[in-house]
Amino acid sequence: MPNMLLTRLVRNTLLMLAIGTSGLACSNSDQPDLSSPNVDNMSEFMQNTAEAISDAKDKLHRLSNDGKNTNANAKPICFEKVKPFVHSICTVSRADLSQGTDLLRLFWKPAGTPSADKPLYTFDNLLADLPNDTTLKFAMNAGMYNAEFAPIGYTVMDGEEVLSLNLNEGGGNFHLMPNGVFWWEDLENGGKVHVTESKQLSKMLDKGVAKPEFATQSGPMLVIDGQIHPKFDPQSQSLKIRNGVGVCTDGSVQFVISDEPVNFYNFARLFRDDLDCPNALFLDGGIASALYAPDIDRNDGKNMGVMVGLVEVNEE
Repeated sequence: MPNMLLTRLVRNTLLMLAIGTSGLACSNSDQPDLSSPNVDNMSEFMQNTAEAISDAKDKLHRLSNDGKNTNANAKPICFEKVKPFVHSICTVSRADLSQGTDLLRLFWKPAGTPSADKPLYTFDNLLADLPNDTTLKFAMNAGMYNAEFAPIGYTVMDGEEVLSLNLNEGGGNFHLMPNGVFWWEDLENGGKVHVTESKQLSKMLDKGVAKPEFATQSGPMLVIDGQIHPKFDPQSQSLKIRNGVGVCTDGSVQFVISDEPVNFYNFARLFRDDLDCPNALFLDGGIASALYAPDIDRNDGKNMGVMVGLVEVNEE
């Protein structure tokens, strides 16, 4: 394991070098990144490189696990891939969700304290907040947030609306229309997981045909009904770390984070062409992208707002 983590340390450092020379944006509400990157911000580059090294070192020194959130016999759901670009992927199958033992959830604030001032922030805090009889199989940042790490788009937790649907015009990737919502109904009673364009979901909510148990809004959409977002340029040189989610024709939900900088078009193409996801949504990018995946020894030590995770309820 130490060798694997040392390899990740070196890789992350090299990635940050590449990111720095391509002008990685580090804000969850930055301007749309369709233009050529800025290569002048060396201070930001150095800071990001230092953070990447620190993050990897934390992994080298963290405890292996205390047994609360591990299951040695569990089937892996997260993997590292090298084509069409280096990325990590976690697959949640329809069968996983229909059995009732694997629960797809959104997390933001500590359990039982929805009015708390501070969110969970990190995967480690989420792990500590989970009941002892559960295993966190994976988690990822789940949408964009403001300076207080509060969501900026439609958010539903356990059937309760936290923030209404945001259909406003504006700048940044969130408003690179069309944007969309990752949401699901009561999966334990036959509900399904969806990625839906925001205006379409608004109509569904008005008609009462959509009843989200959990929902998070972000943008832009990556793939809409089998078509890549019309504003994405295949030749764009805006290369950044990105993460997103797609709902695929086989009923699976695919969570992907790029482990090397990639443009929007090629990131979307992975969902459409390689994963066969007719609808996919960008969750965030840059240093806002984060993944917890024990299958691949990954626990990104970053602060974030809302998180999505798959929780297994352990049998007695």
